[in-house]
Amino acid sequence: MATSRTFMISNTFIFFLVMASTNGQAPSPAPSGPTNITAVLEKAGQFTMFIRLLKSTQAADQINTQINSSSSQGLTVFAPTDNAFNSLKSGTLNSLSDQQKVQLVQFHVLPTLLTMPQFQTVSNPLRTQAGDGQNGKFPLNITSSGNQVNITTGVVSATVANSVYSDKQLAVYQVDQVLLPLAMFGSSSAPAPAPEKGGSVTTGSASGSDGGGDSTDSSDGERFRFGLVATVAAIAAASLWM
Repeated sequence: MATSRTFMISNTFIFFLVMASTNGQAPSPAPSGPTNITAVLEKAGQFTMFIRLLKSTQAADQINTQINSSSSQGLTVFAPTDNAFNSLKSGTLNSLSDQQKVQLVQFHVLPTLLTMPQFQTVSNPLRTQAGDGQNGKFPLNITSSGNQVNITTGVVSATVANSVYSDKQLAVYQVDQVLLPLAMFGSSSAPAPAPEKGGSVTTGSASGSDGGGDSTDSSDGERFRFGLVATVAAIAAASLWM
């Protein structure tokens, strides 16, 4: 009898101990204060380079101001992973001006909030904060089939991997490619150190072209002719004094 009573007391003590321990492990509270795009991405991880670009262009501050405005219609952000940035051709970002970096970030932001089901009914091309896609400079087209969402820009094709964050004002989606706009990375306007397509210099080109071998030959010829004329003039002058 005493053994049974001791067993019951022990079980009761363990039960209350477990309950107390469980109650002390409450879920971590959501971040307090207004929504912050960089905080969302930092919590998700693997977006270090995109965060750096958001901060350096001050686009993060603009996004935070918009999504926390009472008149905002919400924003949709396509966030490329660090692997997406690492897959870019070396020097791609360094070749951009400050204004182009701003436009690159803005091209990843839609001025309205889109949920995953809404991707199936959007009208292409979508307008981004970089500009209207109708003019052919910043087209962004989305196609959806089942749970797969694809994005095309005229330069690259990307896939929406998953939803990173969503509330009533902000939706953030992970994409596997950096979205390169046609206006900046098209075949005739790509920010590369090489001359623009069709800009090579051929033999016999007009003066003022860069780097061609003909300009050097022409200068040498001019100097030769000038020297010859000067020599003849000197001989003629000398003959008059003889």
